[in-house]
Amino acid sequence: MGREISRREWIGFAPATLGVGLMAGAAATASEKDEADPFGYCLNTSTLQGQKLTMERLVDVTAEAGYRGIEPWIRDLDRYVKEGGSLRDLGRRISDRGLSVEGAIGFFDWAVDDDERRRKALVEARRNMEIVRQIGGKRIAAPPAGATQPPAPDLLRVAERYRALLELGDEMEVVPQVEVWGFSATLGRLGEAALVAMESGHPLACILPDVFHLHKGGSSLRGLEFLEGTTMHLFHMNDYPADPPRASISDAHRVYPGDGVAPLRQILRILRKNGYRGMLSLELFNRDYWRQDPLTVARTGLEKMKAVVRESLAT
Repeated sequence: MGREISRREWIGFAPATLGVGLMAGAAATASEKDEADPFGYCLNTSTLQGQKLTMERLVDVTAEAGYRGIEPWIRDLDRYVKEGGSLRDLGRRISDRGLSVEGAIGFFDWAVDDDERRRKALVEARRNMEIVRQIGGKRIAAPPAGATQPPAPDLLRVAERYRALLELGDEMEVVPQVEVWGFSATLGRLGEAALVAMESGHPLACILPDVFHLHKGGSSLRGLEFLEGTTMHLFHMNDYPADPPRASISDAHRVYPGDGVAPLRQILRILRKNGYRGMLSLELFNRDYWRQDPLTVARTGLEKMKAVVRESLAT
């Protein structure tokens, strides 16, 4: 019998040498996408959190709205299983609706200084990765959960801890992405996430930026220019108003792309120039949207993302 092809081989994670010295899984090449619209579009299900939809309905709304990727939350998948759902059946539903699981959002204290908490965090990370794998997913967010308050751990130690998480990901065939959290004492800035990814020394190290968090943490857009597109697989899209100011703005103030003051066109031009051809994942926590029809919200978000992309390409 011939050798069974592993899932990792199937999804084609080929390391690529990056402009900042960081190695990451290769994203789709420019030739594989229509340069008139170089990005894919994904829905992070927090955008519809307030409507309390079932996982099946979240999948259906995502597909009906016209997205090609979905980014669910582990807590919602846990609830789905608790209520009797099958993760493998859900994975088939996602695939049948023409969607890919581009990532997932979970929380485990992988970056903290406490050895016992990190040990428990790796157990939880393994559980989360198994959930993602069962629904056909490739990646999971790795925000600095548990390490948001000062004093922040030494970033070189955080890089070692990220490598341990990546090595667990090698085993589970799910890649953890260092997520920038702008309100956090740890990994609150893009440059900190880049340092941790670079110094991990792992070929699949990658970063998960977010428009809101770049603003909240005070990251310069100049930093994006140093990151080759293959250092990222997902980019969280949203916008924010001019008021409240950065010090007091919160996730709940996020608005549709193009409805705020974020420099989205500049961000998108940088991403395109640097070869990013991954997904733009709409991640909102706006209470007003949570009171509206979910399909209308999902469609509006996609239309507004595409409009901003078109504007960025025209200038």
